[in-house]
Amino acid sequence: MLRVITNSEDETIKLAKKIAKQINENTIIILIGELGSGKTKFTEGILTYYGLEEEISSPTFTLVNEYNTSNFNIFHFDLYRLADIDEFYSIGGEEYFEKGACIIEWGEMIESALPKDYIKIVFSKDNQDENKRIIEIEFFGKSEIKL
Repeated sequence: MLRVITNSEDETIKLAKKIAKQINENTIIILIGELGSGKTKFTEGILTYYGLEEEISSPTFTLVNEYNTSNFNIFHFDLYRLADIDEFYSIGGEEYFEKGACIIEWGEMIESALPKDYIKIVFSKDNQDENKRIIEIEFFGKSEIKL
């Protein structure tokens, strides 16, 4: 497990850009953390790395947004409004794992549906500093990134 501390939204975005350099069409990343902990900023950093900053919108009401890079598609899920894993299956959520990279906010809900290779990133706020985030990155299966 890797543990990273960021002290601003900009640092969280920079971390995401480092990770974005290493993802591919098979990458699945789940993002876990309370509201306002940095999950969406992290996703913004990944999309910005691929020049997609003009297209960024929250999938809160659509559940998933698709972004096209020159090499592969990125699917950004926001599962906050999902009641349970059955809803994920009913929208065909697991089918996206074969179609491109997946970034899944509130991914803990569907962890049992994930393939064996994925990256889990947990965001925690610091009680003393509202801008500070403790970010823990855990790798499952053959998934790995270097920082």
